[in-house]
Amino acid sequence: MFVLTINQRDSREAGDRVEDLIRALDPVPALVPFQRSFGDEAIGVVADPSNALDAALIALRQHRWHVGIGVGPVQLPFPASISDAEGFGLVYARRAVNRAQKTGERIPLAIDGPDADVAAEAEAIARLVGQIVTTRTEAEWSVLDLMIPGVRGQQKAIAAELGITTQAVSKAVVRSNWNEEWACRPAVARLLALVAGPAELPAAAYPYDPGR
Repeated sequence: MFVLTINQRDSREAGDRVEDLIRALDPVPALVPFQRSFGDEAIGVVADPSNALDAALIALRQHRWHVGIGVGPVQLPFPASISDAEGFGLVYARRAVNRAQKTGERIPLAIDGPDADVAAEAEAIARLVGQIVTTRTEAEWSVLDLMIPGVRGQQKAIAAELGITTQAVSKAVVRSNWNEEWACRPAVARLLALVAGPAELPAAAYPYDPGR
């Protein structure tokens, strides 16, 4: 399991934005839906490493959150309130978000779990992807929010919807490193899965039939 503990960086200046974050994270499939834990913090539990990365990047895009990803179990049955949950995944997520708070101006994302070395590798690449996401302009996002990864021939339709040229769409995609982001995402997800150790690797970590 992957536990995300996300707390706000700028609540004094911007006010409490936890409910806004929870709404933004609602499309992410979750074992325990994201909910306020206490104060200006939200916690959720997901089963898939790709979904963990999705949630982390949604939060980082908003430029106001510290993100900790903990790789480890949460005790069953899941409680109605995340505040009543227990398990090593929550402990690792807490350690991770505490470390994310100390990153200063760098990407405020940290990952922790049983295999500390692999967690550090996953964190390094995830921060690079986070850097790509957080440096995009609103104009670039207006294009990228209409893009569907892996689908060809979208740019003409997006240009028509936005009332801009296909060339402008193409330039936005290139400038924003959209293709590079999506090329890196599987590597982050694979490393996140490996943080749990061999005994807990989910099936999603094996893209090929190991019997071949």
